[in-house]
Amino acid sequence: MRNKFLGTGESGYHPLHKIRTVLSGLRYAVFYDFSVAYKLALSLVVLAVAFGLREWVDFMLVMLVTGLVLVAELSNSAIEALCDFVEERHNEKIKVIKDIAAAGVGITILLWAVV
Repeated sequence: MRNKFLGTGESGYHPLHKIRTVLSGLRYAVFYDFSVAYKLALSLVVLAVAFGLREWVDFMLVMLVTGLVLVAELSNSAIEALCDFVEERHNEKIKVIKDIAAAGVGITILLWAVV
């Protein structure tokens, strides 16, 4: 796909390419990152219970917050992977970056528990 800011890549817009990219990233995260896999499994259980209660407004809130947790965890995983790519050895600055990303996940999990 062409990058309009850098002027590089192929020209044209391919929506199927975007969908393939999303599915590829999700598949990698689920199969190679335990944190994402178990949060996804737990999310499916929570959503099934919420759906079974048939309180649709509550179900929508649970679904919204569940999506937020998964987005936070995927973002955290991406940040950790990037940090590991940039610096393989222990680095205090990288540790701070990873800790902040993990704190974001922790806050969303607390919000999830409240809802």
